Amino acid sequence: MIEDLWYKNSIIYSLDLETFLDADGDGVGDFEGLVRCLDYLHSLGVDTLWLAPFQPTPNRDNGYDISDYYGVDPRHGSSGDFVEFMHQARQRGIRVIMDLVVNHTSDQHRWFQEARCDEKSKYRDWYIWSKDRPPDWSDGMVFPGVQERTWTYDEEAQAYYFHRFYDFQPDLNVANPAVRTEIRRIMGYWLELGVAGFRVDAVPFIIEMTEAGDKRADLRFEYLAEMRRFLQWRRRDAILLGEANVLPEDAEKYFGRHEDGIHMMFNFYVNQHVFYALATGDASPLRDAIEATDDLPLAAQWAHFLRNHDELDLGRLTDEQREKVFARFAPEEDMRLYHRGIRRRLAPMLGDRRRLEMAYSLLLSLPGAPVLRYGEEIGMGEDLSLPERTSVRTPMQWSGERNAGFSTADELIHPIVDEGPFDYRKVNVEAQRRDPDSLLNWTVEMIRLRKECPEIGWGAFHVLDAGAPEVLALRYDWRENSLVILHNFSEQPREARLKVEVDRGERLMNLRTDDGSEAGADGVHRIRLAPYDYRWCRVGDLSHLLRRAKE
Repeated sequence: MIEDLWYKNSIIYSLDLETFLDADGDGVGDFEGLVRCLDYLHSLGVDTLWLAPFQPTPNRDNGYDISDYYGVDPRHGSSGDFVEFMHQARQRGIRVIMDLVVNHTSDQHRWFQEARCDEKSKYRDWYIWSKDRPPDWSDGMVFPGVQERTWTYDEEAQAYYFHRFYDFQPDLNVANPAVRTEIRRIMGYWLELGVAGFRVDAVPFIIEMTEAGDKRADLRFEYLAEMRRFLQWRRRDAILLGEANVLPEDAEKYFGRHEDGIHMMFNFYVNQHVFYALATGDASPLRDAIEATDDLPLAAQWAHFLRNHDELDLGRLTDEQREKVFARFAPEEDMRLYHRGIRRRLAPMLGDRRRLEMAYSLLLSLPGAPVLRYGEEIGMGEDLSLPERTSVRTPMQWSGERNAGFSTADELIHPIVDEGPFDYRKVNVEAQRRDPDSLLNWTVEMIRLRKECPEIGWGAFHVLDAGAPEVLALRYDWRENSLVILHNFSEQPREARLKVEVDRGERLMNLRTDDGSEAGADGVHRIRLAPYDYRWCRVGDLSHLLRRAKE
């Protein structure tokens, strides 16, 4: 049993070094630049940083094509810079988790180069090969419409190798015990340097056993148990945060009923239904999705997000639901990707500041830990002229100065957004810091509110009947305290009618204003909600909380 479940209520901030802040003027973000931003992140309320891959890489896939797991890409600095960054983060009480990308390597990795050149090399069986072209050579592509196959012929090896992703990312053969030993060695290396855990990339593909022509795709969940045991032997409070876009009924296998799986998992299922609710105003499917992901082991936790570094994947929605989301948020073909997703940032999709606030309020109030993507706190936009997912990976907009204050270089890793309503001169940290009504300052206030409500991370939750399909009502209970949070997804005013059904439930105290709600004689609260409105309420009154604190 983990003694410190710090991740239950963590505020996680996701960033990519190469696009955050460039300190040495070469056009690419680095650890020195990130150190300069730690005070900003601390003031935002962030207590956990999730870093995208920063190891040496040819950088053909945003660093996810790793060529050396035991170092720092020279573009980002040195291992010494990493250690200094870890020290500075620790001084501010900020934990760091990093990407663990071990389902594949770069084709430039020494392991693959030796494997392809010598059939007797010890690394040959570290990858998956077939002498003949498998009958399923073009099945199971992760990037349909861009990726052409999953088996590619290598002239040097005189064989086909398997790659679930791009052809320059050959899959590792995790069925090989030597590969799993190496994965543990990678984890141990970074744990010794102070990381608090790993965001595990593409979890299903790590545990999927692949053979040429075999479509059964058996999943070996015991490999997750093996990773967790090693992790907690080395650092007891370290965590695994898994990327696994799975159905609710399959989630238990990834978490493990006996604390022998991953600690946290991104809730893609709820995420997709959030966007259906935002697009249509109908919160009913979202209520069902939240309830479907309720049953978790004691030490497990969901990680909720709105947008991330990839496309907004809508693959778990029905065809009809997906088309409604496309019609509202991605009406143009170049806004869509892989026939299933949207390659836009949140602010341009939602457009309306009221709806944007409501969406972030929802994120912070969902049962789990919230994950914010860099730039979300100021409402950054995307650049659809960039290919595929690069559209949402533009540099952070720090100021209205040249290159948005990101870099002094003439050439940047990606272009700055410099036109339209999300132009860096209109949307940047410096300007919003000075504006008390800015999205940035509102976000700081809401993160502080979230931290004052530990019931969300620790407590049991219940979906309440709000009497209107457009309103989502959640109640959290923990240590004799209760919290009720309402969100109106409609562009029209709605009246929520609900019974709280707990002690002191006749009174709700609004946590953001000085008003509240008293139940009628029938025990029903009637709460008028403006378009895209939200309410955070404690059950009872402040005197009850003070009595509890004194006890």
